[in-house]
Amino acid sequence: MKKIMLFGRVAAGKTTLTQALRGEEIKYYKTQYVNYLDTVIDTPGEYTERRETSGALALYAYEADIVGLVLSANEPYSIFSPCLTSMVNREAIGIITGIDKPDANVERVRRWLQLAGCKKIFPVSSITGEGIKELAAYLEDDEDRARRLEAERLQEEQKKTTPKKPRARKKTAKETE
Repeated sequence: MKKIMLFGRVAAGKTTLTQALRGEEIKYYKTQYVNYLDTVIDTPGEYTERRETSGALALYAYEADIVGLVLSANEPYSIFSPCLTSMVNREAIGIITGIDKPDANVERVRRWLQLAGCKKIFPVSSITGEGIKELAAYLEDDEDRARRLEAERLQEEQKKTTPKKPRARKKTAKETE
C-alpha cells in the first residue's frame, strides 16, 4: 500500500478513517503522536488548526507517497487555502469524511478541496464503510495488486480441485416406513 499522510483539523475523521482502512473496530481516541513507520500517517489535528498549516504540511509530507487532505462533509468553512497542495512535492488527494451524517454537504466540500488543488476526491464514511474500498484500491500499489491477484487465482484453483460432496438422496415415503 502506498504510504499516505492524513492531514486535517481535529474531529475531521482522520483516526476513524485510519481504523476503517486497516479493517479495525472503530474506537474514538485522540492522536497524540505521529508514527512514521505506519502505512497511514495520522497527524494530530492541532497541527492543522494552527496558522502555520503549510509548515506543518511540509514537515510531514516528505514521509509519505500521497498527502490526503481530510475535511468532514459538515464543515462550516474550509481550513485549506487555495493551491495549498502546490507546496507539497507529492500527489494530493481529497478525502471527504462523514458523508453519512444528515447535515453533510459533499458538493460544497468537494469544491473546497478542488480549490486547494486536489485532483482526486474520495467521499467516504468510516462508520458505514461507504467509499473505503475505492480509497483502499486507489492506495494499492503494484505489489499489493500482484498479491491480491495471486490470492484470487489460488482460491479459484482450490475451488476447482476440491471435490464436491455428493448430495444426500432424499428418502421416499416407502423407504421411511
